[in-house]
Amino acid sequence: MEKTLVLVKPDGVQRGLIGEVISRLERRGLRLVAAKFMQVSRELAETHYAIHKGKGFYEGLIKYITSAPVMAMVWEGPNAVAAVRQTMGSTRPTDAAPGTLRHDYALEVGRNLTHASDSPENGDKEVALWFQPHELVQWNREVDRWIFE
Repeated sequence: MEKTLVLVKPDGVQRGLIGEVISRLERRGLRLVAAKFMQVSRELAETHYAIHKGKGFYEGLIKYITSAPVMAMVWEGPNAVAAVRQTMGSTRPTDAAPGTLRHDYALEVGRNLTHASDSPENGDKEVALWFQPHELVQWNREVDRWIFE
């Protein structure tokens, strides 16, 4: 079963969209296995965005993600990474498909509401960075047999 990290970033939290993100992922059929509302430390932000270090937008990205709380979550399901990314829409909201979160609620890349892992491998790495193993809840929903083959 694939796992993926989802962050409702500061703009999504400030705009009251945590419930909308959760609702869409639940309706999609994914299973929530961990969640925490948190203030991101500079250290965590720098580790999470290490791939962008040295780029012109790096400091702004760190300042932004640490500017207000985020809702960090782990979702699982078959093809969870692709399903979450499809639900979120393109990173550039003006390129996002109608009906996706970013199309419906965002206008600019720098305020695109959410982060979602971009591959199963990165999903595993990001989940391990943001959550301790004991924070992941292993459970089965009765409806899973009607959603997962």
